Amino acid sequence: MNDVRSAPAIVVMGVAGCGKSVVGEALARALGADFVEGDRLHPPENVARMASGQALNDAMREGWLDAIGERTAASVTGGRKVVAACSALKRSYRNRLRGFSPGVVFLYLKIDREAAWGRVASRKGHFMPASLVDSQFAILEEPADDERAVTADATRSVAEIVTKALG
Repeated sequence: MNDVRSAPAIVVMGVAGCGKSVVGEALARALGADFVEGDRLHPPENVARMASGQALNDAMREGWLDAIGERTAASVTGGRKVVAACSALKRSYRNRLRGFSPGVVFLYLKIDREAAWGRVASRKGHFMPASLVDSQFAILEEPADDERAVTADATRSVAEIVTKALG
């Protein structure tokens, strides 16, 4: 578990509604690390597409993943730890992020469809509608044993998740 504590870059990943942002912010505070909110790096056309209930395809995610990768790499290059919130749903997306920060560790917030849907449906002021939760589960590739990743139960409290991640 201490992989997270020693990693120069951590990506908090999972489907919409799993708590990436709130856990990522808390983890960054605990580590004294920079925080990158991946949702803020989506280009306007991606946000508009999702807001209209249309899922993104792989090509639409490339520039967004690169923006997150560039921000994490800039922190690491500057000698700072960094935590980023990014869905990173597919292994290919995680590989793309690894290209920017090879030592990155992923903190996978595992949640079931019903809990994720309920959380997304109750959010206020977010572009991602609950109707897209199923599309996220449809493409989700959980981290494999050969990936540097830690899995946490996303239904636990933020404090419990951070404590588990820091091992």
